[in-house]
Amino acid sequence: MSLQSYAAQYRNTGLSSAVMEADPHRLVALLLSGACERLRLAEACVMRGDLARKGKAIGEVCAIIGHLNGSLDHEAGGEIAGSLSALYDYVQTRLIDANLHNDPAALRESLELLGEIESAWNAIPNEQRQVPAMAVAG
Repeated sequence: MSLQSYAAQYRNTGLSSAVMEADPHRLVALLLSGACERLRLAEACVMRGDLARKGKAIGEVCAIIGHLNGSLDHEAGGEIAGSLSALYDYVQTRLIDANLHNDPAALRESLELLGEIESAWNAIPNEQRQVPAMAVAG
């Protein structure tokens, strides 16, 4: 599935029309931002006992991570793509734990890890953003 297809699915979860005009680098940035936003929501829901909404938010994060992981180009991305894939798999495992056990610590850990990826992604200089996004990081 292409990044554009993932973006269309993500748009259906409430993202604005900015997705339609975004380049591949920006699409990944939007996906990472949306995942982090939903992790914060999931943690708040755990704290107030809104378990149904927590489950929905975690499910949305899992879907976003699945899309990011599935869009990695392991051939072009080499070791970086492999490391990101392993990290995405780990975060998915932590999200399952968070959902099953209403564990805010697992949500915070997941947010910290995705936040680091987001910060690194957003720090890529503009002139390097013309490299195919999936070859670089997801």
